[in-house]
Amino acid sequence: MTDHREVDLVITGGTVVTSSGSRRAGLAIDSGRIVAVAEDEHLPPARSTYDAAGLAIIPGIVDSEAHPGCYVPLKDDMGSESRAAVTSGVTTWGVHAPSTRMGHPKFAEFVQPNDVVSFHEVFEHFKAVVEQDSAVDVFATYMLETDQQAKEIPEYARDHGVTSYKLYLQSMSPDAEPFWPGRRAGLGHGFDDGVCYETMEHVAALGAPGIVCMHCENWEIARIFDRRLRAEGRTDWAAWSDRSPHFLEAHHIRTYGYLAEVTGCPIYIQHATTPESYREILDLRGRGVRCWAQTGPHWLHFGKGEPNAWRINVPLRSRENNPNIWRALREDVVNAVGSDHVVSWPPSDYESSFDPNIWELKTGFTSRVEMLLPVLLEGVYQGKLTLERLVAVACENPARIFGLYPQKGSLEVGADADLVVLDLDKVVEVSNDIVLTRSGWTVLSGHKIHGWNVATFLRGKQMSRWAPGAPGPEFIGDADGHYLPRRVVETAAPTISTAYAEV
Repeated sequence: MTDHREVDLVITGGTVVTSSGSRRAGLAIDSGRIVAVAEDEHLPPARSTYDAAGLAIIPGIVDSEAHPGCYVPLKDDMGSESRAAVTSGVTTWGVHAPSTRMGHPKFAEFVQPNDVVSFHEVFEHFKAVVEQDSAVDVFATYMLETDQQAKEIPEYARDHGVTSYKLYLQSMSPDAEPFWPGRRAGLGHGFDDGVCYETMEHVAALGAPGIVCMHCENWEIARIFDRRLRAEGRTDWAAWSDRSPHFLEAHHIRTYGYLAEVTGCPIYIQHATTPESYREILDLRGRGVRCWAQTGPHWLHFGKGEPNAWRINVPLRSRENNPNIWRALREDVVNAVGSDHVVSWPPSDYESSFDPNIWELKTGFTSRVEMLLPVLLEGVYQGKLTLERLVAVACENPARIFGLYPQKGSLEVGADADLVVLDLDKVVEVSNDIVLTRSGWTVLSGHKIHGWNVATFLRGKQMSRWAPGAPGPEFIGDADGHYLPRRVVETAAPTISTAYAEV
């Protein structure tokens, strides 16, 4: 280096990991950005030094799907859950919310159709909560329900910097779906294929990085299986998975993938968990549809009907199916991971919420954001994917797909200095004592994980640490998160696999 002016921070001694490889290198950080990646002896002088000897350094996790404020006012969730997120290695959150869950002070616990309003009425409330309370940077994905919201997409992109939109397809007809708590989760209007079509039309017209996210799971058919299982007297937890078999996920991908083909709209499948779904995704790509797919840590790590498996949507699949998901993630059929983080209840409700009867059990899987990186690291330890592939699916690809790269998900010079320092030799037996979510417990409790985050930096500021000898991770930052507007520009998207793979 020829410029020897002092910078804010250098991180020395570590191994820098990107999707393209790993190398021994240090990082220089100034004014919140990476200004050099070089061998330690070539780094500039700094006001502060972090010793990462023997540790790996990856970009901050870009978690493309989270739902703080789903069941309580957004302000009640954002502080605690963003602290949990950043302490677990997430530095950028894609918050999915309907207009009723955007932080407006008039919070409706059970949403009715007339509570669903234009996002113009609620955006400033959302942005204010993020800026005041979040410990991570946040971008928004609007969950649409009405013709008005679909028509206003060009305005949302221009005025709010929102380029991603969500179709929660299993909640199209909330009155017909008695076991999906849509009204309590903020979805109270319902919608039809006209809203889906117009949403795709407008997003296609935006250009990159405009994208439509879809939860694919046909609950109109699931209710038939629901009725039959109840008639058989099934109350076991595996019944929740049996009521929504594989083809209900694949059916929606095929149906709405075709609308994406007709409109030329890029799509993002939120929860791709089955071989049937992967065949549909590959078929769409072969026909020229820009189609990306995501999975999550709970589908990778748990199997249906297991102790502490709880209820989730889409449901857990069989333990025999889990290798299919890992393989799809490894081979780029599935391109990203997301936590789908929701706090379903406070700690005082835990005991009363548990029920061995699946029809009485609350939908759960709390503290998902705190299991995102640990489950992937355990996958690395077990040889299910490489650390470089982890960086691709958890950092780089989500940032590219959602129009944030290279500011986020990158260790390039000029990128935000969002970093996670990993001790790959650290073995952790997870317990409720080490989670920061306000629910106070995790379904990962009792599971052994090989590798753990020991420090997170957001724009060069250390936000968390797990000090040697300490009983658990510690949040040491502040509410330093910012709202991230995105702009419509043609940007390079990650290459997605179109070759058929038997999964």
